[in-house]
Amino acid sequence: MSFPLTPASPADLGLDAAALDRLHAQITAHVADGRYPGAQVAVARHGKLALLRSFGDARLDPARVPASDDTLWLLYSNTKVLTACAVWLLAEHGALAFTDRVAAHLPAFEANGKGEITLIQLLSHQAGFPNADMPSQAWDDHELLRKTVCEYALEWAPGSRVHYHGRAAHWTAAALIESVTKVDYRRFIRDEVIVPLGLGDELFVGVPDAVQHRAADMHEPGPDGRPVKRADENNARFRRAGTPGGGGYGTARAMAAFYQMLVNGGPSPAAGCSRRAPSSTCCATTPATAWTATWECRCIAASARICAAPPTRFAASARWRRRGRSATAASGRRTAGRIPTRACRSLI
Repeated sequence: MSFPLTPASPADLGLDAAALDRLHAQITAHVADGRYPGAQVAVARHGKLALLRSFGDARLDPARVPASDDTLWLLYSNTKVLTACAVWLLAEHGALAFTDRVAAHLPAFEANGKGEITLIQLLSHQAGFPNADMPSQAWDDHELLRKTVCEYALEWAPGSRVHYHGRAAHWTAAALIESVTKVDYRRFIRDEVIVPLGLGDELFVGVPDAVQHRAADMHEPGPDGRPVKRADENNARFRRAGTPGGGGYGTARAMAAFYQMLVNGGPSPAAGCSRRAPSSTCCATTPATAWTATWECRCIAASARICAAPPTRFAASARWRRRGRSATAASGRRTAGRIPTRACRSLI
């Protein structure tokens, strides 16, 4: 799997090389002073990687492990953008719209007065339940995850204020993804967001056991100011869980590539995304139970011809006539019996 960003000199990208040298020196000094054991930094611009540096140690005990360019660091709330990107992808393909009520796609979410909360309110920290959380037992129990999310109680009227939802909003987004796709949210994020970008070796929402040795331990200042290993996060179960609002792991260069994709409008063919040729057959060739049934096949005959496969809960076909265009308008007009292919835009 090739990495999507090619190296380039800072000067070629219009960056201040001296400023990058000062950044390097400052981080080196902080590590030497014991502020933290290690770090990694990446700088990218115009679809190219200008800087990648690793500093200090990834782990201090039971044995010192130097940080390398392949070390995986806990992303904390950078994980939110990966989860949100999966929801954007569903919107791009017409499975939902940001103006939809969450409860329209996640049955029972309307409990406790949450029935009118929209996806845009959820993802922009306006849902009204910022302090709700998820028990660790739900990391491995999808039914408990759904039940807990649906039972969240409001702290104020949705949309009445913006207040950071540290965990609750993206746990809700995870349950929403699973309800719509019938796929584990971690698997969906990996298969539909991370791997198509060419980042499958460097970005994880749920770290497999086989690569956990690459994960850095996370530290915080102790009473004497020296780094102390955090108790809740430095264990295999937490890394494996891939909590959707703060439990992803990745390299700095992987996140640089991801943000370059966002700022430049979408994935490029160089990032592992290729245009799918239109199918010449109806959707009956794809099992109706497959979550891709209404995405990856399309009828290209006259608009009067309709897909033969029965629609799944994932399908937005019942809404095509009402919504003339997709939520992102990236693919042009939707008509009955025709589903636009995924846009594959230039990274540059």
